[in-house]
Amino acid sequence: MTTIALVDDDENIVESLKAFFEAEGYTVRAYHDGEAALQGLAEHPPELAILDVKMPKMDGMELLRRLRQTSNLPAIFLTSKDDEIDEVVGFNIGADDFIRKPCSMRLLSERVKAVLRRSRGAGVSEEGDKKPIVRGSLTLDPNRHACTWKGEVVRLTVTEFLILQALSTRPGYVKSRDQLMDAAYDDQVYVDDRTIDSHIKRLRKKFRDQDDEFDSIETLYGVGYRYKEA
Repeated sequence: MTTIALVDDDENIVESLKAFFEAEGYTVRAYHDGEAALQGLAEHPPELAILDVKMPKMDGMELLRRLRQTSNLPAIFLTSKDDEIDEVVGFNIGADDFIRKPCSMRLLSERVKAVLRRSRGAGVSEEGDKKPIVRGSLTLDPNRHACTWKGEVVRLTVTEFLILQALSTRPGYVKSRDQLMDAAYDDQVYVDDRTIDSHIKRLRKKFRDQDDEFDSIETLYGVGYRYKEA
């Protein structure tokens, strides 16, 4: 059974979601604040986490920021705020989806399924295993969802991996933001241009943290992005 974690300080929301997802066949672990969740998620990693943004002790943004230091756990944010900056920041620190409360449980369930599909199926075709993509110092293994740069592991979220895979599959070819959205997101999920830009920014930072001369992802202003030919 797939295990998901719910992290929200509203006990009524947690209990309602827990009952719903258990009825859908999931194993559910619930946490009511960020500090408890940080420890629990480290000790018993689920396959996906649903995080509230505003919580006592440690908010959802800080929780995900800390998780991203060691984990690529797929994560969906829930928020009741109307401030769009939350979404920009959330994607920038590695969120996989962002849903505003109140939302229907059925919608949330579909978004959970979409993120899990992307996480489990990144790069794997119906024909079977795919060969690793090697582009100079970059190696992407779609079967293991693994990425290395100059032999060093680079931790990528499923969305980042799919974007980089789309770019590196055909070096030198420009991918528009719409094409990258199609490559990285389920067609039930809508994101805007700024979301793709945030993911690209985070990708570059991860590689530059290991190699400050990394410049393989090029921006063509007004057009899109491309992976530089070796």
